Amino acid sequence: MTPQSANDGNDRKEVLRGFVRAESMVQIALAVPLSTIIGWGLGDWLDHKLHQSWISILGLVLGAVAGFVQIVRVANQANRRDDK
Repeated sequence: MTPQSANDGNDRKEVLRGFVRAESMVQIALAVPLSTIIGWGLGDWLDHKLHQSWISILGLVLGAVAGFVQIVRVANQANRRDDK
């Protein structure tokens, strides 16, 4: 294996690490808005099915909490990966 091919392999690994970091950042950026919208949508659907008016608010809150939990999980995974 020549030194040039070893450098190419290291460069590819760095590029892949960059893509993994970018994917994590996109996941963090989308976690709260999407989970909040999904929670609100499910709550709104249940409101109409059960003839209630409070379930959509509960779905909104639970969706936001789920989004924040996902952010914490992704951040912890990124920290563990950086420690290695």
